[in-house]
Amino acid sequence: MSRIPVEDDSAVTRFHLDDLQVAAAHVLPSQVWDFVAGGSGRERTLAANRAALDRLYVMPRVMTDVSAVTMGTELLGTKASLPVAVAPMAYQRLLHPEGELASAAAAAAAGIPFTVSTLSSYRMEDIAAVGGVTWFQLYWLRDRGLVTELVRRAEDSGCRALLVTVDVSEMGRRFRDLRNGFALPPEVTAANLAPQNASGAHERGGTGSALATHTRALFHPGVTWDDLAWLRERTRLPLVLKGVLDPDDADLAATLGVAGLVVSNHGGRQLDGAIPSIEALPAVRDAVAGRCALLLDSGIRSGEDVLKALALGASGVLLGRPVLWGLALDGEYGVREALSMLSAELSSAMTLAGCPDVPTTRRLRVVADSRPDGSDRWEGI
Repeated sequence: MSRIPVEDDSAVTRFHLDDLQVAAAHVLPSQVWDFVAGGSGRERTLAANRAALDRLYVMPRVMTDVSAVTMGTELLGTKASLPVAVAPMAYQRLLHPEGELASAAAAAAAGIPFTVSTLSSYRMEDIAAVGGVTWFQLYWLRDRGLVTELVRRAEDSGCRALLVTVDVSEMGRRFRDLRNGFALPPEVTAANLAPQNASGAHERGGTGSALATHTRALFHPGVTWDDLAWLRERTRLPLVLKGVLDPDDADLAATLGVAGLVVSNHGGRQLDGAIPSIEALPAVRDAVAGRCALLLDSGIRSGEDVLKALALGASGVLLGRPVLWGLALDGEYGVREALSMLSAELSSAMTLAGCPDVPTTRRLRVVADSRPDGSDRWEGI
């Protein structure tokens, strides 16, 4: 794989996460960058996630004592120093030899949870041994015996929650990967799976994505609410459904007793044309009416984005691609840099919005810029 040509940017000071994105694009092989940065289809939802967040504005509160802002909170029953967790992301050894071990160490240092992907490139046991709070993300596999085994291993490893991804009946059509004929290099594997279940992602077959072919063979497209009941009988871990956007689905999940939901469109990597996650959040919030925790992902790039999500009812957010940018640049210390940037931005945003702690962010009003024709109109949310 060729590297993207770039002038030496080692002397460039990085102030925010967008700077990390630019730097990471310079150092990663082009096919790996496409795998990380790309979305499905024509990438409309990928772009819409950012556009939706950018059109939201917060009404700050004044005359509030913000001399000591605290960002600590509780996420899925565990304490976190920020209302942030690291999202589940596969095959992180593509970005850095230490992969998930480095990202998990940075999350532990920051005092936030790290979510281990089913398709992580290090074993969940090794990632959990790094320390810190870990959650496990479960893809529903065709082989129920493997599902049961993964859940048992997550419990034995000390994972504190089970995030069940429900929006991947099959992998979205990611045209960048299809054009690149993307496949994993031999040294990067789905370490949580036995070799016979992991090898398909390495097999190039002309134009097409080996990862899509692999997941199509591995993932079960026929999962229903009955399967959720089956899973609840087989684990003591809190169940969280990741990939919920419709309020009717959210209401049903809360009625069935899930511990939480992740309002997510998979970072624009599944159904192209799906609603931006932040726009789905208010209706989901109203549907669950406090019956379960709400997390949000897809498009979070700043502390201001986190503040908007909190104000609209999220308990916290999952941070995805920015973690990978930091990992690509400097392993654990690059991820630490990304998390530090986000923490500083959130602290500043809360201070300037008049919020001394996470609970007070709920009182903020959020409005949307609804001026496609340039007229001066604002829409309350």
